[in-house]
Amino acid sequence: MTLGEKLRTLRDERDLSLREFASKLGCSAPFLSDVELGRRFPSEKILNDMARILGVDVEELKAHDTRPPVEEMKRRIAADPRFAVAFRTVINNNVTPDELLNLARRKGRKK
Repeated sequence: MTLGEKLRTLRDERDLSLREFASKLGCSAPFLSDVELGRRFPSEKILNDMARILGVDVEELKAHDTRPPVEEMKRRIAADPRFAVAFRTVINNNVTPDELLNLARRKGRKK
């Protein structure tokens, strides 16, 4: 489920129209429609506001954001080309998302 699909599901579950939700967020209904359709993405502030209004944790919404962090990846590769090798190795070895997330979680727990 994409971020837009998750937002629409949560909005529908709360019987909140697109226009009502947009009004509470202080944005336009066309913008919100584009977000739900995956054409645009909300800023961090809007995403936090969406979570608050929908009564969910912002991390729940972020878990549905399927965009790759392209700019961050480019920045890191420029700073250290070994990231490009690492990304390519992950892809070439068909590492699953779950395997990659487990590795990252283990690394996070070691801090």
